[in-house]
Order: sequence, then structure tokens, then C-alpha cells
Amino acid sequence: MSDKPATQKDVQDYSKTLYLPQTEFPMRAGLPTSEPKMLERWKEIDLYKQLREKAKGRAKFVLHDGPPYANGNIHIGHSLNKILKDVVTKSQQMLGFDSNYVPGWDCHGLPIEWKIEEENYRSKGKAKPNFKDGAAMIAFRQECRAYANKWLDIQREEFKRLGIIGDWAGRYATMDFFAEAQIARELMKFAANGTLYRGSKPVMWSVVEKTALAEAEVEYEDYTSDTVWVKFPVKAEYGRLAKASVVIWTTTPWTLPGNRAITFAPKVAYGLYKVTDAPEDNWVKTGELLLLADALAESVFKQARVTSYEKVSDVSADILDAVEVRHPLAGFAGGYEFTVPLIEGDHVTDDAGTGFVHTAPGHGREDFDAWMNAARDLEARGISSVIPYTVDENGALTEQAPGFTGERVINDKGEKGGANEAVIKQLLAHGNLMARSRVKHQYPHSWRSKKPVIYRNTPQWFIAMDKDIADDGKAKPGDTVRRRALDAIKVTQWVPAAGQNRITGMISGRPDWVISRQRAWGVPIAVFVRETGDGAAEILQDADVNKRIADAFEKEGADAWYAEGARERFLGSLSNEEWKKVDDICDVWFDSGSTHAFVLEDPVHFPGLAGIKRKVDGGADTVMYLEGSDQHRGWFHSSLLESCGTRGRAPYDVVLTHGFTLDENGRKMSKSLGNTIEPQKVIKDSGADILRLWVCATDYADDQRIGPEIIKNTIETYRKLRNSVRWMLGTLHHFDKTDAVAFKDMPELERLMLHQLAEIDAKVQQAYKDFDYKTVVASLATFMNTELSAFYFDIRKDTLYCDAPSSVARKAALTAIDTICDAILKWLAPILSFTMDEAWRMYRPDAEPSVHLTVFPEGLGQFRDEALATKWETIRDVRRVVTGALEVERAAKNIGSSLEASPLVHVADKAVFDLFASVDLAEICITSNAMLTNGDAPAGAFTLSDVPGVAVVVEKAIGTKCARSWKILPTVGADKDYPDVTPRDAQALREWKALGVAV
Repeated sequence: MSDKPATQKDVQDYSKTLYLPQTEFPMRAGLPTSEPKMLERWKEIDLYKQLREKAKGRAKFVLHDGPPYANGNIHIGHSLNKILKDVVTKSQQMLGFDSNYVPGWDCHGLPIEWKIEEENYRSKGKAKPNFKDGAAMIAFRQECRAYANKWLDIQREEFKRLGIIGDWAGRYATMDFFAEAQIARELMKFAANGTLYRGSKPVMWSVVEKTALAEAEVEYEDYTSDTVWVKFPVKAEYGRLAKASVVIWTTTPWTLPGNRAITFAPKVAYGLYKVTDAPEDNWVKTGELLLLADALAESVFKQARVTSYEKVSDVSADILDAVEVRHPLAGFAGGYEFTVPLIEGDHVTDDAGTGFVHTAPGHGREDFDAWMNAARDLEARGISSVIPYTVDENGALTEQAPGFTGERVINDKGEKGGANEAVIKQLLAHGNLMARSRVKHQYPHSWRSKKPVIYRNTPQWFIAMDKDIADDGKAKPGDTVRRRALDAIKVTQWVPAAGQNRITGMISGRPDWVISRQRAWGVPIAVFVRETGDGAAEILQDADVNKRIADAFEKEGADAWYAEGARERFLGSLSNEEWKKVDDICDVWFDSGSTHAFVLEDPVHFPGLAGIKRKVDGGADTVMYLEGSDQHRGWFHSSLLESCGTRGRAPYDVVLTHGFTLDENGRKMSKSLGNTIEPQKVIKDSGADILRLWVCATDYADDQRIGPEIIKNTIETYRKLRNSVRWMLGTLHHFDKTDAVAFKDMPELERLMLHQLAEIDAKVQQAYKDFDYKTVVASLATFMNTELSAFYFDIRKDTLYCDAPSSVARKAALTAIDTICDAILKWLAPILSFTMDEAWRMYRPDAEPSVHLTVFPEGLGQFRDEALATKWETIRDVRRVVTGALEVERAAKNIGSSLEASPLVHVADKAVFDLFASVDLAEICITSNAMLTNGDAPAGAFTLSDVPGVAVVVEKAIGTKCARSWKILPTVGADKDYPDVTPRDAQALREWKALGVAV
């Protein structure tokens, strides 16, 4: 029924005798204005502290924050991530855990260093600081620290505006002095267990950024490369092969000065081929003999413009294994006269190229591995296994690339230099260029500078993946970082489950972890070394030295490493020995991978997280990591390796990943496309709860989409949820808990709704346990919009508004709505944190000061009644036929309101007919009257195909319209004291009069 009857001059106004909803909870949310006020209130009542006190003694559920980078305003991806984390922590708190959230920040690394160089040096024409000067290094690092602090504070306020509750005052940052000290201690643990070493290996190197990069810092983009087919002439002593050439194909001609071998595979079929015809001006001449994989010969000859060729013979792996060739640049600059052997390599295939792989061990991981596997045998044959350093930090070829010294592979701007052309020119001059072309392919780029990188052989610091770990000086065979990590993955819960296979593949195939960077802003690799040759070094193992270093970092920060006299200070009595201070810094992934070591294990700085006893240690506490799916190769990965290497297990029990945020059309967001959505604008226009609802309504495991239309739809969903809550609050204004009705004494309709509430409770709480927030939103939206607003509330408005103060039916409905409202406010609190807390204060002003201090409803299972639910499924099917018939009549303008109708319902099935003995059909159909008959239906009666045996004829309601309830009944006027209302309403008016209300 309508909330208020129409006023007529000749009809008395009975509105004061109706229990109409009353609430201060506004229809218009005004979230951009109300949410900041709520944040202030949370601050005033110290909500975070109250949460911690409330949760004392509970098992812990700790979401360890993956640190965002402190270098700019937050974007929509940050919002998605932080809101998800907040929903996790709030829901776990309400599930009964002590769910303490400590936010954190990543502060070291190249992006900040790069920004300081740009803003404070390059843009002002100032020279970059000389990092060999300790004072200049410290001054520069302080500039970086100040920059990170500025953005940390800005981001903190932006995150708080999203409604994130956490220990914002006690946040962590990797640049905190105690954090830098612990990162250094963690590195020392790897030095102590023998897995930290300095070695010479090819690593990905950014010429633009002047530093080594880890795989996690690289992304693959389209790139056009020069590609060449090159002949390596077989040495004269190899009989029938002596006049042949082995052909290789490469997309990096600049690496050919670093070539030291050719790799082949025994599994590939090879042959000796003769060119029988070719154009006179061709680079490949008639009569030449070439060694190629059989499967690739045709494509190679086509590329080389050979018009005719023949296979001379097969060539076995045994023959190839003994073959040695001359470098294709032999005779140039006197630097390429060495022997080039053929060696085996598992990475060689006949899918593309020539079947032979140019091997420059200083310029590729597979090349390096194949070379090192063959090194011992090569040395026995008199072939040096030393790997040359053919390219420097600037991307320029060195003196170890004779004739090409100074040629740039990539310049300082990330553009292609002249090295390729210089090498190709000499290959042609020496008659060993067979063909050339260009190819567009996926090539590694730095994710920071977006410029291509190169593989460069250079001394770096590594953590060994496959070396036996010597804990307490004792190595256990097979106990390696890789083995530990793979075992830890198996006992971790991955959400979604596919994450397990993804990270398993990454750990299984990854090389040793390169942890050194040649930059300034970070934690130094705080060890002392003694050179042992070939890039290797002996690491000083001295507990007193290590303690002095860590203590200094704790008090002064890692700047202490660069202060004047630092070497002598830390070495003490050992300063007269030949120990050198390492000045490389740690990879930032080692920084962030070590955060568990201080955030989760430091009771001094993080007392709220003290005493975590995880399930793997026989306890009941859980640690979760939650980040984007790219962190399988980033933070999840580095944290796993760091913890396994130092503690023998993963730092987490649960790992949850989410996808990336795209625009409404599924495109990546970019400013150039103009399709970015800024969280700050959404909050300003619509409120943070709209963003929170969007996050939880999406399938976060996949990529999410957001845009104006999606936000509009989210606002509409929010509006419906809010209106349902508002109506319940207004209706409960009239509820006195002393009038509560026991479940067993309630009408069937109330018991049915509480049964449904119990069903939803089980579904919602399980979804929260499963981190399945879209199911929470979908389930509650359906329940509130369909089951409550469109069904139960609609039916019960007449009873709630019009029944007498003494009505048990009204009190039972209020009791049920109170139970429903309590549950819904709590269920939605982790998602709509501002809205539900505002509603809670109006709903329970005398209870907990915030809904976030409560737990999810308990004991709702007692309301389950499957038999009643089954019965009402049939009743509601009959009701659907009635409402369908009413809609037809309303569309035909035969009736306006449903109260003008009196449907006659024909039910063929006697068992269905009998179900209505305890049900007021008019009440549940919201008509003034209704009749049910077991007789046959007349022709033309309204039916629904999916409800057989039920037909409805809609007749006009007979009688007079009640001035109070608007029902049309013949009983209106039966009470002479109240001639314009029904007897039910007359009784209500008597009771109101007795209460002193003028009627």
C-alpha cells in the first residue's frame, strides 16, 4: 500500500494513527559530504584501537600489505587493491578473527632516484652526483628520502579516504631505519648460509637506467630487430666438411663479437647442402657447402635467394660434436682468430632459424648455461672458457670487441645505436653474410623507462637457487632455495587456484636471483669482500662486523654505509686486511621480499602483530598476501624466495590475486586515450562507497572494467540497497524490543523470511570465508530487492502501518525486520563501510559505537525450516499467477491499484488448494479481497505455462474504500463509531485514542 492515504476534504486524516516509517537516515546519500565526517568520527573514537581491544585473544588473520610505491597519486588500480584488502580485513574481523592491518610503502629504487635526477639535476643542467663521493651519495639519498616521505603522506590520506581502516600511524616503510637494518640482516643470512655469491653472468641491463634488472622489472613489447644469417667456415682439418660453413641466424648482430661457440641439438636432423644455382650478385654463391637443419633448409635458402640446392649427405651429432669453425670476423682487427667449437644445447630446436644457435655466453642465459656446461671439456681441448666483457654499462662495445670499440648498441635515450650496422658491414666484407632482414617480435623492455634492454655479462650479486643451504654451517643435500620454495607453494592456499601452477612454473625455471643494482637509493649489499678472480669474491663472515653494521643502520639508516670512515668503523680490527666494502645496492624486490621479517616478526615496532603462530608452526594464525596477478613474478615471488632461504617456509598461508582495471570497452587505460578513471573524481562526485561496491561486485580474479556507464549502474545498485535499509530503519522506529515475538509464535510469512535469512547467512559467511565478494553482493542485492522490497515488505506494509498497537502480527513483523536489519547492516559493513556505519548508529545508538566492532550474526541457523520453505514455493507460484493477471488488468486500465481487485483463483490440485488454509490470499497478493476455489477455470482465465493447474479471473473489489487502509471491503462502516474504516482499522483507532492520540 502507499505510505500515506490521499487526502480528501470529506475524509478524516488518520495519518497520525499510522505507523509510517520515520528515520533521519536520508534518502539521498550525499556520500561526498558524509564520508569525510565519518572518517573524523572514526578518528575521534579511535576505531582502530577499539578494534584491536575488541579482538584480544582471538586467532589472528593478518593481511600483510604489499607495499605500493611512494611516487605519485593513487590510481584506480591502487583503489581496487586497497579496497579489496580492507574488505578482507574487515570481514575476517567480523568472522571472529583479530584482523590487524598495517599498511606499508616501498620507498627505495630507481623510479624515485630517476625522478630526483630529473627534477633536481637534469632539468637544471646540473651534473649528476658522483656516487663515489660519500657525502654526495648521502645528500642525494636524503633528497630521495624526502621525496618518498612526501608521497607517502599524500597516498596515506588518499587511502584513508577510501574508508580503509588500519594502523596508519604505525605504518611501515622500507626506508625506515629499523627496516633498512633488518633488510641488511636478511642479506647477511644468505651470506652466512652460503647462497649469496658474486659471479659473472649475463643479466638484463638497462642502458638508460644504468643498472641490472630482474625479470620482474621487465616487460615484453613489440620491437623491430635487424636479423642476419651468418656463415661460420669449418676449419680445414675436417675432411669433407672442410669447405663447408655452419649457418646461424640471430636478431642481435651486435653480439657476434662475443660469439664463442655454436650450439646444436642431437635430436635435430642435420644435413650438408650444396648450392647448385644462385644469382651472380648473390651473397651465397653456386657451389657453396652449408650445414643446416633439414627442417629449415628450404626457408633458409629462400631467404638467401638461392634458386637451386641439393642435399649432399646427412650429418650426425657425433660428427658435429667434433667440428670446430672459424669466427666469421676472423681476419678483422686481429681479434677473432680463436677457434669456435660446436657444443650441445637443450634449447636448440628446428622450429625457426637454422637449427644452429649462435652462442655468446656474455649475452644470454641459455648461451651462458650451454657454455658453462661445456667449459671443462673445452678447457681440456685447449679452448679458453673465459667469457669476454664486450659491452659496457653505456651500451657501447668495449676493447674486447676489437674493431668495434665505442659503437653503441643502445644510446642513452634508449634508441638503437650503430653497432648492428658496423658488425653487418664487416660480415659482408669478409664474405660471411648469407642474408639479412628485419623482424618484428617481442623484446624485453624496462617497465620503468619503457626502453629496450640488453643482456650484458657483468659481475653481480646472486642468490643461488640450487646450492645446498648451509644452515648453522651444515649443508643438507638437496635442501636448496628452489626446493624449499616449490614445497612451500604446495602448502599455500592460492586464490584463485590457478595461481599455484603459475608461480610453480616460474620458480621451477628461474635462474639464480640477481639482487644487485648499480644505483644509489636503496639498502646497500652490506658485506665486505676479498677478490678471488673472474668476478668472484670471498665474503667476510664476522658476527661482530655484521652487528656493528646492523646497529648503525638501526640508529642512522643505511646512509651510514656511505659515511666517511665507514669501512674502518665497521671492520674494526680487520680494517688493515684486504677487505673491500661493496657499494652495490639491493634489488628493491629483495627489500619488499624482506618486509615480513620486520612487519610480522618485530614486536617492538609492530606490537599488534606480536606472537603470530601460523598454522605451519602448529598455531591457528593466518597470514595472507594480496596483490595483482603480476606479483607472481614480483612480490609473491621475492617474498617466497627470501623467506624460504632464511626460514625454510613461505611467509604466507594464503595468496589472493586480482586482475587489472580496464575501461568499459576492455581497453587498457591511458591518458593518451582519455579513458582513465580517477578514483579522486569518483569519490568527489559519488563517494567512496560507490567505488567499494564496484570493487566487490566485480570478478576481481579477472580483469575488471570501469567507466561512466558502469559507475552509473553501480550507483543504481547502491540506491536500491540504501532504500531497503532506509525503509527498515524507518519502520523499526516503532519497534520496542520488549514487544519481540518468539519465532515459534510468528506467522508463517515471518518464519519464511527468517528461514531465507538463515540460508543467506550461510551463503554470505561462506563467501566471505572464500574471499568471494561478488557472491556477497549478488546474493544480498537479490535478497533485498526481490525477497524483501518486492515481496515481504510490500506484503507487510499494511500490517505494519495500519494494525493496532496491540497487534501480534505487527510486532512479529517488526521482530523479523529487526533481525533482518541487524544481519544486513553487518553483512554489508565490509563493503559499504561508510553507509552501514551511518545506518548502524541510527539503528543501534545504544550499542557498539561502530558496526565494524561487531561480528557477523550468530544463531540464525535456528530459523531453518525446509518444509515451510517448500510449502511457500508453491504458494508463491500461485501468487505469481495472480500478480500476472493483475498486471494485465492494470495495463488495460480496468484497475489502478491492486487494492481495487478481488481475484478469483482456480486451483485444480486439491493438495495445492489445501496449502492455503493457513494463508490469507488477499494479504499476500495485496488485494482487498481474494477467493480460492478448487473448481474448473472458465475459458479465458489468466494462466502461466510454468504453473499448471492455476488460473485467475480478476474481478472488481466490492465495497467501500477504507479511509485509513484504502482497502475496498463491504465491511467498511460496520463499526458505527468509525463509519469510514474497516473493523480492523476501527479497533486500531480505539487503541490510538486510548493512547491519547486525537482521532
